Amino acid sequence: MKKYFFSLLISFLLTGLLPVSVSAQESRTKPIKTTPKLIVGIVADQMRYDYLTRFWEHYGDGGFKRMVSEGFNCKNNHYNYAPTTTGPGHASIYTGTTPSVHGVIGNNWYDKESGQVVYCASDERYTSVGTSAGTGKMSPHWMTVSTVTDELRLFTQKRGKVIALALKDRGAVLPGGHMANAAYWYNGGLDGDWISSSYYMDELPKWVRDFNASDAVEKYKKTWNTLKNINVYLESGPDNNPYEGAFSGESAPVFPHDLPKLWESNGQFDLLRNTAYGNSMTTDFALAALEGEDLGKDAIPDFLAISYSSTDYVGHQFGVNSKEIQDTYLRLDEDLARLLKQLDQKVGKGEYLVFLSSDHGAVDVPAYLKDQKLPAGYMDSQSMSAKFREFMSYTFGDAKLIRNYSNAQFFLDHDVIRSLDMELEDVQYKIAQELLGYEGISRVFTGHQMETNEYSRGVPYIIQNGYNQKRSGDVLLVLDPAVVYYSRTGSTHGSPYIYDTHVPLLFFGKGIPQGSTTERTEIPDIAPTISALLGMSFPNGTTGTPIEAVLD
Repeated sequence: MKKYFFSLLISFLLTGLLPVSVSAQESRTKPIKTTPKLIVGIVADQMRYDYLTRFWEHYGDGGFKRMVSEGFNCKNNHYNYAPTTTGPGHASIYTGTTPSVHGVIGNNWYDKESGQVVYCASDERYTSVGTSAGTGKMSPHWMTVSTVTDELRLFTQKRGKVIALALKDRGAVLPGGHMANAAYWYNGGLDGDWISSSYYMDELPKWVRDFNASDAVEKYKKTWNTLKNINVYLESGPDNNPYEGAFSGESAPVFPHDLPKLWESNGQFDLLRNTAYGNSMTTDFALAALEGEDLGKDAIPDFLAISYSSTDYVGHQFGVNSKEIQDTYLRLDEDLARLLKQLDQKVGKGEYLVFLSSDHGAVDVPAYLKDQKLPAGYMDSQSMSAKFREFMSYTFGDAKLIRNYSNAQFFLDHDVIRSLDMELEDVQYKIAQELLGYEGISRVFTGHQMETNEYSRGVPYIIQNGYNQKRSGDVLLVLDPAVVYYSRTGSTHGSPYIYDTHVPLLFFGKGIPQGSTTERTEIPDIAPTISALLGMSFPNGTTGTPIEAVLD
């Protein structure tokens, strides 16, 4: 009788007929009561956190403000590694770990095995789909671990769809993961089409061919003027200033930008990337994907990964304090409102889950900072190289010890060092000590330091998280704050400093509480948070931690 009662009790507990107490940890990892029909991951390329607050009064109610007021805002969200660039950023958001684990150590890097510089999404084993150009020869093979999108495919026995898209190929390929149904990116030039790779498909589906055949992109070949009266754009600097780069054919980098007039001298359809219209084109294509792929139509969750790339192109050309960047974010806000409205209608209000973050921030134009009497500057590559060559010749003679310098890292020839009976650690140390004395260089780390120490905070911690033992260099440079290798117009990124690491993180939709936190969160926390919400396995290289406040 006791055995029967015990069995009955267990049965009731398992079927939810009796209340059961669970620990706080267990409750945080349980799936939400009703799984969202669609997860939408949004990455706004080069979005600093302060773009959310600086332009707040100009945003409408349906975009950023809706996500903040109805969702959860992680106000102290950071990248915990460097280099803070696009490829590593997208990989880290979706894998839940850092370059030290997922292997994407830059947009491009020197491959020690082949002796060649490789691109983070390139793969010559595949062919382009949708174009005769080589711009579709892509796959995620350089990423060595699974993504949250891969785990969704595994969890649903591949019944849940994953579609990824961006103007940039790496902004689609890496978020899509290894098992995506499709990844699409923009091919500019003469065509202005969306394309893919034979890694995913043999031919474009009909909805993509129809989209390319329409005037969906051509309609943006028009003048780019400000969304609102430019005189109310008080949150950015003067329109005409020496810190911005003009389009080819323009006498000054000022509104309005006559795109039809500038068309031929600026790469034709490539020109649209460097305008706010690139984000609108991306939204148009995302909505076509929502419809064409029947995303979010049943109880099995799908995933739509969207990366807005034009925010980065505009930032690089015009800088973070430009009227162009302000207008780009006001227009992106409208695109987000349009996207959310369509998700309400097509998937159902409260039936989908969205997160929004960025792949990195950006520094204010150093020339502008210098004029404001702030410490900033540009590295003199020529004088640095001449001085360094002289040191190498004096110290090591004619031995050719340097194989490559890229991404602020020196790659040494280990075979030559061994043949000369030199100790690798000693060579690394001597080079590091020399470079530390150069103007503009703040710190220098060696591969030996990265491999033998365990840093827990500050710049060393950030550099170590970006160091991959099999792929990174032997000597790693960190420039002074606001000192860059870049042109004197426009903004850039890549450093371990706060202007590059502090980016937004918003959660919105099904299962998400309303609120905010100023507790520190880190980019690798995103993927395990989404996994915990869905009750599925974390990506297999995860080093991040689910964000408790989002799961409570």
